[in-house]
Amino acid sequence: MSSLQFPALTIIKHPLIQTKLTMLRDVHTKNHLFRTLLSEIASLMVYEIFRDFETLETEVETPLEKTTGYQLAKEITLVPILRAGLGMIDGIHNLIPRSRVGHIGLYRDKNTLEAVEYYTKLPPNINATKVIVIDPMLATGGSASSALKFIKDKGVTDISFVCLVAAPEGVRRLTTEHPDLPIFTAALDRELNEHAYILPGLGDAGDRIYGTE
Repeated sequence: MSSLQFPALTIIKHPLIQTKLTMLRDVHTKNHLFRTLLSEIASLMVYEIFRDFETLETEVETPLEKTTGYQLAKEITLVPILRAGLGMIDGIHNLIPRSRVGHIGLYRDKNTLEAVEYYTKLPPNINATKVIVIDPMLATGGSASSALKFIKDKGVTDISFVCLVAAPEGVRRLTTEHPDLPIFTAALDRELNEHAYILPGLGDAGDRIYGTE
């Protein structure tokens, strides 16, 4: 489902995803269950995102004979934005076990609300792969936009952004600064509050994943 307001945005309305997202939003959901649900939703979302991904024919030998099978046309690189993006990696890796993983560490300055980079480690030849940038929350869009710019500077042209919950402000920023970028989310929420938290949202994803405050 695409948003009429944001043509580049796809909202994945699968019933299993929406049911699990409702549990994630619940303030009473404990950390261990939150981590499990987040991983499961990530897996379900990527399953939907790759529905029309290009494949190549390949020969495979069964116990009885040779036949034609299929493989993904491109290698996949997953790039979670630290730290909360790590909570979605296992679910995606379970579906695409050969995918490589890079990391970009960013934090939001409490005064400017802009992203500050503190760590980056990306696989070699990343520009020849399909890159999926991952962060559970798309709030102001500052961290995501900075991560995407850094990856594009490495020569990457095939990028998608996957998040769990997005705010209109963040989507607007990404579609303005990266108009060629497909964005996938499970929910487009109402707005940001004065502290740049998504409303209704689900709180701080990193804190709820790791039990910190």
